[in-house]
Amino acid sequence: MRISVTDPISPAFERTKRILFQPFDLSKWMTLGFCAFLASLGEGGGSGTGGNPAGGQSQGGGPSPSDIADWIETNLAAILVIGALVLTIVLAIMAVLIWLTSRGKFMFLDGVARNRGAVVEPWRTFKPLANSLAGVRFLLAVVSMGLSLTILTAAALIVWPDLKADRFGDRALVGLVFAVPAFLATGLIFGVIGALIENFVVPAMYQFGMPCTEAWRLVMADVVRGRVGTIVLYFLMKIVLGIGIGIAAVVVICATCCIAALPYIGTVILLPVYVFLRCYPLCFLEQLGPEWRVFVDEPPTPQFDTPPDAPPDTPPAEPPAGPIEP
Repeated sequence: MRISVTDPISPAFERTKRILFQPFDLSKWMTLGFCAFLASLGEGGGSGTGGNPAGGQSQGGGPSPSDIADWIETNLAAILVIGALVLTIVLAIMAVLIWLTSRGKFMFLDGVARNRGAVVEPWRTFKPLANSLAGVRFLLAVVSMGLSLTILTAAALIVWPDLKADRFGDRALVGLVFAVPAFLATGLIFGVIGALIENFVVPAMYQFGMPCTEAWRLVMADVVRGRVGTIVLYFLMKIVLGIGIGIAAVVVICATCCIAALPYIGTVILLPVYVFLRCYPLCFLEQLGPEWRVFVDEPPTPQFDTPPDAPPDTPPAEPPAGPIEP
């Protein structure tokens, strides 16, 4: 079966127009905007300043690497305790955000698939599926964080002697060569897993009503197996679309004096972008067969030859009894 990464663009665009503009419904628009905001809560990031590279102390007045190493050794117990507390708080906040966004993903997907704006019903209906998704996503986040901390700790142990000696020697070079590829590989692996879950696993859960792990196996068997090249092209296409959409979003943000950058308000203003990016993977999956069609179109209006409430036809009158006179 031929699967295209460009053919779904046009139906996704048409579906976006139909959902948001045919007809335009402000109430549905605002509700879908809330669902999209909830689905992307904490994932959009922000345009941070990135810090000032010249804001620290000068080389002559700042502490040396050896002073930093000595301070860490002296206060290691306190650092570990504070680090554990901070890590616990971060995990708690992360768990809440993952739980909320998992509920939001199904709410937004349901609104796009059924062309409606609803909050209460999908919030309740998809609770088991959303909890399953949240559990898997939280586990992946914990594993990713654990691997990152392990890489950071290993790299610190490798470079520690050079840090103590105030030099950039062989051990520092080895630690750098080890840490950078390890961080990149970790980010790539978990990024791919997250992209597969977002684009394919969540629609499979919604369509077939199965938990996350079962939907993952189904996606691996029916979507990815034998189509690795196509899936790579699919994500490259999403990157290209994302660049174009990002440029358009910047223009909209500037045109609205940064109002479109505000939480929820920006999601409502940029809702066509969110709807299109949700429709595109759904239209892509439709190419696999009718069982993968997530969109629920309205049934056609029944046509009646007679009014629906008309009484049933009466049987023809019986001929009169007896002979008929000429």
